[in-house]
Order: sequence, then structure tokens, then C-alpha cells
Amino acid sequence: MESATSKPSHHPLMSDLQHRSKSQSMFRRSFDPESLLYSSQVHHGYGGNRETGGGTCRLPLDSPSIELVASGGQQQQQQQNCEGSSHTAAYFSWPGSTRLNDTAEERASYFFGLHKGFQPGHVAQLPPSQQAATILDLMTIRAFHSKILRRYSLGTAVGFRMRKGILTDIPAILVFVARKVHRQWLLECQVLPYTLEGPGGVWCDVDVVEFSYYTSPVAIPKEQVYTELVEGLRGSDQCIGPGSQVASQETYGTLGTIVKSRTGSHQVGFLTNRHVAVDLDYPNQKMFHPLPPNLGPGVYLGAVERATSFITDELWYGIFASTNPETFVRADGAFVPFADSFDMSKVTTIVKGVGDMGEVMHVNLQAPIGSLIGKHVVKVGRSSGLTRGTILAYALEYNDEKGICFFTDFLVVGENTQAFDLEGDSGSVILINSENGEKPRPLGIIWGGTANRGRLKLKDGAGPENWTSAVDLGRLLDLLQLDLVTSDMELQAFGAIQF
Repeated sequence: MESATSKPSHHPLMSDLQHRSKSQSMFRRSFDPESLLYSSQVHHGYGGNRETGGGTCRLPLDSPSIELVASGGQQQQQQQNCEGSSHTAAYFSWPGSTRLNDTAEERASYFFGLHKGFQPGHVAQLPPSQQAATILDLMTIRAFHSKILRRYSLGTAVGFRMRKGILTDIPAILVFVARKVHRQWLLECQVLPYTLEGPGGVWCDVDVVEFSYYTSPVAIPKEQVYTELVEGLRGSDQCIGPGSQVASQETYGTLGTIVKSRTGSHQVGFLTNRHVAVDLDYPNQKMFHPLPPNLGPGVYLGAVERATSFITDELWYGIFASTNPETFVRADGAFVPFADSFDMSKVTTIVKGVGDMGEVMHVNLQAPIGSLIGKHVVKVGRSSGLTRGTILAYALEYNDEKGICFFTDFLVVGENTQAFDLEGDSGSVILINSENGEKPRPLGIIWGGTANRGRLKLKDGAGPENWTSAVDLGRLLDLLQLDLVTSDMELQAFGAIQF
């Protein structure tokens, strides 16, 4: 297993995968990957990483200065201070990290066993019948060759090969590099193979994708779209639902879906990103639409009950995630139950511009690659409104300068080189386009992208393109113990709408 010290000191993709906030980054030195779970009912320590998401906007108000996350000793002191305080506040908990070593050993042992019986072959000998067919096949091959892939790339993902900017149906591991270089200028050990073979002879192509990195972020106006749909989402509509603007004291983003808790009193509320809803400068974590009262007209929606940022990989991808001993999956979500004072007759489950949504689409790793990659999707967000795109890749993996491995579920590119999301769209639900007249099915929620940090160059001779990253909605709902509410009739059945 490659040690953290052997990694380059700076990976451009890691900077590009960071959130779009100029003042915050999930890869800053103070980041603690163990700040995994937030709950208004947990009082273990006050702190956590303070990144803002790719589509989150900072509200224009004078707020307390943002301090770096405290070190371990400072966290313990803050915990003691908080435990002695009388007010109820929102806290993060840091699970013990001892079990991470056990998980890493299990993964290493598993792939070591596969390597023992592995006989490398040649391209000409690879039978078409053993070409990778499922998402799990690709993830296994990638983990099997993770050492070489991590050594010579900025990150990887699984999907189909791109040719001249067109997505083919050829299974491939996407390898992101800062610059494509002709093989004659590389050492033999630096040349990536055309194909990779995994255990049992299963193989796939290797597709090298150039990531154009901009060291100076391009200034992008936050309010670019002015349409009737967008104006309604920002507060002129009489109802609130998927795509509507929601705001805390310092940030605003997008309401993803209407949900119901599986536990307790089965409260009805909404799902958005954790980085939209939780701000440690404001412990009560109250949410408003469209704005807090001190900034403009708006109503109080409710307070955050539970949320999460990262989880350990065995809870998400299992043993096929990575052989890296410290691996975390982005699970950026927050549940906000509607307050008793809020008029629930103003809530709708209809996605403006799209209509009713169907049931959640759960990702099945054993399903064919084409069941996910290449699918056309749509989203509605408070900044860019309705946009369309394509799922380009799954299980995007990248390592930070300390050797910590991060995953995010979906990589989406917009249609016709247009951005799929803008700042403020964080939390928007992504829907798989319907087939045969069926309702579009929710698949994920947006948490970030690189509209002002970097681009993916998918076609020679063409400019680089924006991309968007998203979290698996089905797994996030399970993690937060929530069920999707997909129709206004369901709201009535739950007794949520008051007449």
C-alpha cells in the first residue's frame, strides 16, 4: 500500500474538487475527516469542518469571523465548555477511528488474496466475453490497481470511455490528469496502460481525461438567470417545494425534496445539503424561505434536526471502495422538519418545470454500467432554474495531500457545454429522465462542482467543460432515516396539510 509521504505535495484536482467558497476548503490543513455526523440531539463536541458547498452562496451580512477548526486539544476544551453550558446547540460528534484500521486490513487482505491468483495477460488475449459489464466489475478492477492509479493521476472514476467528446458504451476507468502528454515524452513507468485486467480475467479500458486547472478562480456572477421559474423559486411563488430557495443566517441554497422521518413522531420536513443548513456561528441552525428576517422578507421553516458530511466507506461502497486505509464518502445532507408555526398548506412536492417525481432510484453496484452512466438527468435549482445534463461517471475518487481518500457518487456534465448548476443550487435534487411516460425518478442531490475552479477537457480542439458532483439520494435517505414524499396526496395522508 502506497504511503502518504510518497504522494505529490499538491494535486490540482483536489483544489478543483473543493467547494466554490473563496474562504473555505475541505482540503485545508485544519480539516478533520472524523467530523462525520451532526445531530441536534448529540452533545459530544463543538466544532467540525466549516466548508461551504459548491453551490452555496454566502449571504451579505456582517457575521462573526470564521475561525479555523480547532485542533484535538482545543476540541476537548470546547467540549468541556459546551457540556457545562445551559443552552441547547448543534454539535458534531467524532466517532472513534480505531475501527478504521480494521476496515483497511480487511480490504487489504481481500485484494491481497485476489492478487495471489492473478496472472497478467496481454491486450490481444483479453476475451470480449470477460469485458467488465457491471459497476461493481469496474470498481473491483480499480481497487485492484489502486496503487498505480493513485501514483500517476489526480483522481479516478468509473464509467464509459469518451471518444471525440462522445460517450461510448465501452466500459472504462476514467483517469484524471493535469495534462495529457505524448508517450514518447514519458518514462515507461509513467505510461498508463490501455486496459486493466482484474481478478478472474475481467478487464476494461483506461480513459485518460485532462483536467484543466485554473489557479485563479474565474469570477462568476451569482445571479445569472432571470426567468419566471427562477423568480418563483426565489420567493415570488405562493408555495415552497423542490427547487425553492432556503437560507440560514449566513448562506442560502436549494430545497431538495420533501421528506418524512422514519423515526420519532414521523415529522414532515425537507432535505438539503448539510453545508447549506448548518453553520456553527449560529448554533440554533434555523432555516428560512426565502431569507432570514434580518435580511429581507421571509418565513421561518424549521431547525435542523440531523445532518451528515462524510461517512466511512464500508457504510457506502463496502470493501470495493479503495485499499486506502483512510477512505471517506461525501454524504452531504441535512433534515429540517417543518416548524409547528409554519403553514403546511404552502408546501408542495411538485418540481416546478418538471412535475411530479417518481420513487427514488437506488444505485445497484451489480447492475449494468449503462443503467446509470450516460443517463440523461434534469434538476431545478434556485440559481440556474431548470437544467439538463448527463451522468458521466460514478464513484469519483481522489486523495488529498495527507493521503486521505475521498469519494463522491456522481459526476454530471450539462448539455451543450452549459453548466448544470450555479452557485446557490446546492441541495437541488437530480432526476433521471422518464421513459415510456413514467415520472422522473430522483437519484441524487447536488453538493458542488468546479464552475470557477477547473474544467474537464472531454474533446480535443474544444474548450473544457463544467461539471457537477452529487450525493446518492437513496443512501443518504437511509443514513438520515428519511422517506421521500412524492405527492401532495401523501402529504394529506400524513396529516401534514392543514385545511
